[in-house]
Amino acid sequence: MTSTSTKAPPVRLTSEQTKQRRFLAKLGLVIGGGMFIDGFILGGIGVVMPAITDELKLSAAWQGLIGASALIGIFFGGPLGGYLADKVGRRPMFICTLGIFVIGSAAQFFVGDAMSLFLVRLLMGMAIGADYAIGWPLLAEFAPARLRGKLMAVQEVAWYVGYLASYALGYALASTASVDWQIVLGLSTIPSVIVFLMRLSIPESPRWLMSKGRTREAAELAALYMSEAEQADLKQEQVRQGGFGSLFSAKHIKSTTFVCVFWICNVTPYFAIATFAPVVLTQVGLEDGLTAALALNGIVVLGSIFTVVFIERVGRRKLAVPPFWISAIALAGVALFAGASPAVVILCFLTFSFFNAVSTALTAVYPGEVFPTEIRGSGVGFATAASRVGAAVGTFVLPVSMEGLGVATTMMFAAAISLVGGVVSHFLAPETKGLDLSAASGGASK
Repeated sequence: MTSTSTKAPPVRLTSEQTKQRRFLAKLGLVIGGGMFIDGFILGGIGVVMPAITDELKLSAAWQGLIGASALIGIFFGGPLGGYLADKVGRRPMFICTLGIFVIGSAAQFFVGDAMSLFLVRLLMGMAIGADYAIGWPLLAEFAPARLRGKLMAVQEVAWYVGYLASYALGYALASTASVDWQIVLGLSTIPSVIVFLMRLSIPESPRWLMSKGRTREAAELAALYMSEAEQADLKQEQVRQGGFGSLFSAKHIKSTTFVCVFWICNVTPYFAIATFAPVVLTQVGLEDGLTAALALNGIVVLGSIFTVVFIERVGRRKLAVPPFWISAIALAGVALFAGASPAVVILCFLTFSFFNAVSTALTAVYPGEVFPTEIRGSGVGFATAASRVGAAVGTFVLPVSMEGLGVATTMMFAAAISLVGGVVSHFLAPETKGLDLSAASGGASK
């Protein structure tokens, strides 16, 4: 008896579907390019901080200020960029932020004192904050529900790759070629120019147009760039008044609280430790802290890729909550074994780096999903600002705390932050897997 099996014929895409897929790939690439630059700008400072400190004779306070300068800029740029993206549109702001990246990156070639470096990176931080509040909403508003989480989580991978590339390139140039730190920081000019040119052809968001009552323009763009399912969901968009006040209304306060706390508790220990990783790792007994810090950043990239692979399979909550518990345990392990067992310490740091990256990848997903279109930019911008308060404080406080309280106490504080993130996320984190954007943005209930 002979059995035969027939294969289903390959699905042929229409020309419209092919065009939509290509557009979605391009949109993800140009937004990811911005995230790469964001990570590149923030990552470079850590590897050259020892050289900057030696050349400019920085005190611990100035080290903290320069390390936190871009984070402070993000605090102001996030809300401003998000507000303008909601008011004047995603597209004009999307291009403007990259223009600032280009100017700020080039200016780093010429800085020669602590104050100038602080001010230039403060400006660049404002552009980074604005880019979060513009790019993520734009991608969420075009992406189909079945791919939205994966496409947005990829943005965090791009950020980490940019951070790692900057760290690795800076390490190679500083340690083998003795290149000045100004050149290492200024290298972000190259990707900034490339991404700026690519962004010029990106259209406005149909969802934003619909929220402003510009129905015809929205429908025309949606027909070109959105799937049929997303075009149907687009009709759910309504003209509503937005603004920062709406974030704290009874309808949206739960989403605002969750996203802010989730983001703060993920990035505060990460930025503090990553910015000063060579110093921290040297103080816990590792002879070559710079190389170990490079390895930690490589593990972070793997953690974010893990989230991309599994987010549409297991959902958001399973990737958001448990990593906080594991991160808290790992940081507590660093505190307990600091100075006693370098092998255990590096294992704990590697564990923290991986699982912190798993949950942090969702900071590129949740903010764009849980806020409605009329306040999506403002919501992402406000959450960005809130997260950078924690990150900037952590980055500023860490060298001072290491000097005054020691490694063990400092790492216990970091573990406590991860613990708080786990508790809040357990009660407030929504599951938005597979939901249309209009449904996902209806609230943050489980």
